[in-house]
Amino acid sequence: MSVFTSAIIVAAGNSTRMGRGISKQLIPINGRPAIDYTVRAFQDCDDIDEIIIVARSEDIDDVARIAFEYNKVITVTAGGADRSESVRRGIRAASKSATHYAIHDGARILITPAEISRVVAAARECGAAAPGTPVTDTVKMVSDDGTILSTPDRSCLYGVQTPQVFEVSLYRRAVENAVANQLSVTDDCSMVEAIGERVRIVKGDYTNIKLTTPTDITVAEAILSKRKS
Repeated sequence: MSVFTSAIIVAAGNSTRMGRGISKQLIPINGRPAIDYTVRAFQDCDDIDEIIIVARSEDIDDVARIAFEYNKVITVTAGGADRSESVRRGIRAASKSATHYAIHDGARILITPAEISRVVAAARECGAAAPGTPVTDTVKMVSDDGTILSTPDRSCLYGVQTPQVFEVSLYRRAVENAVANQLSVTDDCSMVEAIGERVRIVKGDYTNIKLTTPTDITVAEAILSKRKS
């Protein structure tokens, strides 16, 4: 059976913590709009067959001007009321021949084609995979009043990133269950976990940060400059 991987790049957040007054997807990073880095990584990955971008309604024209420079991009569509709905809208725009969905946060602009390929390869083997990095800080469980309850063993704790890649039928079952049970989930892996399926963690890179605050822009520019040099 041939495989066909559709990348769903979710870029529909409100960017309130960035404090720039414009979408963080359009903020210049070393002279290029942030979203351009993300799209180029998926364009340059041989394991990605098509790209769907989900953007805020008010950003669609600007994002489209950037995105359609890449021939794998098939559409830029409007996001929903929350991330889950935005992902579903992106999936509805994907090709019917898709065997896998690669769901990625558009604000993770430092993802590389090699990292994408590693996660896609793992998902093709086991059905679901995501990149992750071992937690380096000591993590505390804290009560409502701010008191430490416990200290988990960080040797088994990972920070999970994107893209998160899923076999199509598995992901659809996970979405149906999440909608039917009104699950509140923070990422797509959580939905798959909720139906009792396993997600493989692939070694990620600490540079695969998400643009959230102005400090992240400074860090991203430094990483990109180092890569270029």
